Amino acid sequence: MGHLEVNGVSYALPDGRPLLNDVSLRVGEGAKVALVGPNGTGKTTLLRLLAGDLVARSGSVSRSGGLGVMSQFIGTMGRSSTDEPPTVRDLLVSVSPPEVRKAAQALDRAEYAVMTVDDEPAQMAYAQALVDWADVGGYDSETLWDVCTVSALGVPFEQAQWRTTDTLSGGEQKRLALEALLRGPDEVLLLDEPDNYLDVPGKQWLEGELRESPKTVLFVSHDRELLSNAATRVATLEPGSAGASLWVHPGSFATWHDARVERNARLEEQRRRWDEEHTKLRELMLMYKQKASYNADMASQYQAAKTRLRRFEEAGPPEAVAIAQHVTMRLQGGRTAKRAVICEGLELTGLMHPFDLEVWYGERVAVLGSNGSGKSHFLRLLAAGGSDPEVEHRPVGDVAPDPVAHTGVARLGSRVRPGWFVQTHDHPALVGRTLLEILHRGDEHRRGRPRDEAARVLDRYELARSGEQTFDSLSGGQQARFQILLLELSGATLLLLDEPTDNLDLHSAEALEIGLEAFDGTVLAVTHDRWFTRGFDRFLVFGADGQVRETTEPVWDEGRVVRER
Repeated sequence: MGHLEVNGVSYALPDGRPLLNDVSLRVGEGAKVALVGPNGTGKTTLLRLLAGDLVARSGSVSRSGGLGVMSQFIGTMGRSSTDEPPTVRDLLVSVSPPEVRKAAQALDRAEYAVMTVDDEPAQMAYAQALVDWADVGGYDSETLWDVCTVSALGVPFEQAQWRTTDTLSGGEQKRLALEALLRGPDEVLLLDEPDNYLDVPGKQWLEGELRESPKTVLFVSHDRELLSNAATRVATLEPGSAGASLWVHPGSFATWHDARVERNARLEEQRRRWDEEHTKLRELMLMYKQKASYNADMASQYQAAKTRLRRFEEAGPPEAVAIAQHVTMRLQGGRTAKRAVICEGLELTGLMHPFDLEVWYGERVAVLGSNGSGKSHFLRLLAAGGSDPEVEHRPVGDVAPDPVAHTGVARLGSRVRPGWFVQTHDHPALVGRTLLEILHRGDEHRRGRPRDEAARVLDRYELARSGEQTFDSLSGGQQARFQILLLELSGATLLLLDEPTDNLDLHSAEALEIGLEAFDGTVLAVTHDRWFTRGFDRFLVFGADGQVRETTEPVWDEGRVVRER
């Protein structure tokens, strides 16, 4: 068993702005603690401090037991040294203990040397790498990985290990990494958004595994069902001008909201009383000061009042109430043809059987089904403008969708301009640029804005304080909010949203729902968010049998699609 602990940790961003302020937290043996808070308050940073990837400005970090880490974007892990997409084996190695990772990398280098050089030193190095691999339990790891690939993908490790991760859905990648971490030897786990991209059966599986696991787990999530069903305590990062502070609710998430309301009310009352006492002491000091100016006998009372005021101010006011969030999304859209999306005999090659579909202007359609069923491929096909797109159907945004193999026809109605939101692709046009610069320069879909106007737009999305940050330095939730802002400004009339709420905090997800209600256009959204689907009119289910069907209510129990893998 192991534990995690941070004491008085403070951390500032590279530009000097404070992010964390005097944060303390202990996660005891076997505890399942959820870390929540608005996007950008430092949840991922705190996990990276605990993992040792970052060093705190002040305070201490300690832990015991082996540490397993799942990063927020495990499904979009970086390229390997050969500039090829990582493989299933690469992904499993990346969440293995350090000694296994080191031995696996050495074995890969030795194998490559034997294939390219094949002299005696290379063969000796390869033999030694095999011995080292056995010594660190590498073959035991491969046995474990076989269990994981069968459970997550339905195929043995030998068959799956050289598949590239871009052939898996985001949920399949997440499930695979979670299987390895929860079944692995590490006693302490740091999980950053582990439920992102998981389908509902996958989330329910994760809830059960967290409840039953003897491991110590600190996890970040915005899924209220998962938080309610899995967390034994809730640690909350609250934004403040001096950086985010942290408090811990000792109960479950079901009682967290009421506890937070009561806490804020108590802090407001304490601050009111402190202000009243401060005013009283200051007025008393000023009174004695005035009297001492013409009566020397009052000098001692004046000094005593001064000392009392000074000590009161040095002790400082009580903790400030957290800064309230006010995210406002003004998704506009525009009038299009009555039939916004038309599919005739559409078959996503190797994924789903042919189906017909008509989506009418103004409808809200939730696309449901298990991971790997083809939902994201369907949205990507529409994002590209369909089978044979007209110029007017060219998508807004900085990323051109990759082609989707299909037969049949998918086409968009007149004046339908798709706006595609997906969190699993790179944004080369945004990387290295600040938010103000991106808005100031504009692009072919949206006009440039003066800096003061750009700052006001960012303020509506609670991003004004991050205006001078580069896009790639933002948290996952902040990046998601900014991408939605770009859709708002780009004139899209068809919103294609792939898991839009995964990285959004609760307040931002509610703001998105309000924005979609006011949107003058059509919305198709792939989602596994049970709460988010309440705002949709129609439900399109990609079934386990390869059939696409429409239902009147959300369907969450579809199993894995049966097909050749």
